Amino acid sequence: MLTSIPSPSQSVWMLGPIPLRAYALFIVAGIVLAWYLGERRYVRKGGPKDVSLDIAVWVVLFGIVGARLYHVITTPEPYFGPDGDPLQALQIWKGGLGIWGAVSVGTLGGWIALRRHNLRFAPFADAFAPGILLAQALGRMGNYFNQELFGGPTELPWGLEISPENMPSGYPVGTTFHPTFLYEMIWCVAAYFVLIWAEKRFELQGGQVMVGYVIAYTLGRVWIEMLRIDHAQLILGLRLNVWVSIFICVSAIVLLVWLRKRTPDNSHTTDVYLTTNKTIG
Repeated sequence: MLTSIPSPSQSVWMLGPIPLRAYALFIVAGIVLAWYLGERRYVRKGGPKDVSLDIAVWVVLFGIVGARLYHVITTPEPYFGPDGDPLQALQIWKGGLGIWGAVSVGTLGGWIALRRHNLRFAPFADAFAPGILLAQALGRMGNYFNQELFGGPTELPWGLEISPENMPSGYPVGTTFHPTFLYEMIWCVAAYFVLIWAEKRFELQGGQVMVGYVIAYTLGRVWIEMLRIDHAQLILGLRLNVWVSIFICVSAIVLLVWLRKRTPDNSHTTDVYLTTNKTIG
């Protein structure tokens, strides 16, 4: 019978002089999965086959930079606090990526790349949104291997074991914690299937799938974030990421209602190209 979830004893493996870090491997695996699923969906929507990889590279590079910037800005103490080390801000492989920085700056990168190819943003975003949920689910395994970002103590049978060297101060050795990585994985996988169902059931298009992804993810992120005990900026007693998730969720709901109510323009919502000139630049 399950009484707790053991944490991995190792998160880095050496391939000769090259360190293979679980955190990075799961992020890369998530990116590949999201691209594979998104590519297939985009082509079915009428998108050209030979550009999605180029666009995905822009999204990933911009997203990684944005994710790290968001983490450093919202959690500055380890880097710029009294005992901080600014150089650690560059050490992405040690963990610390903020999802909202990845989404916002990655979106900007995707928009720039799509404009270069004379392609609309909304159909591309709709094609790739569901796969992003699965990518995030895989990425959370990196937190599991790093033994980080877990929740408060719990005696539930799926409590997460933490090794003594990673145990937060104030808790006795042997304390088990909420496995928030697992909660988010389950939420993201469930949200993926709900989003795929909703897309067909309600004929979502013109950016509505992407907005649906934002709503689904933020609804889960609010309660999962409130379980976590790692250091975070607090505003009115709530973690900054909770407020950000609430604001983004409410904004996305308003946007979805507006998108659903506006008069459909098939040339805008279904055509992947910006103009009738379908020459890929």
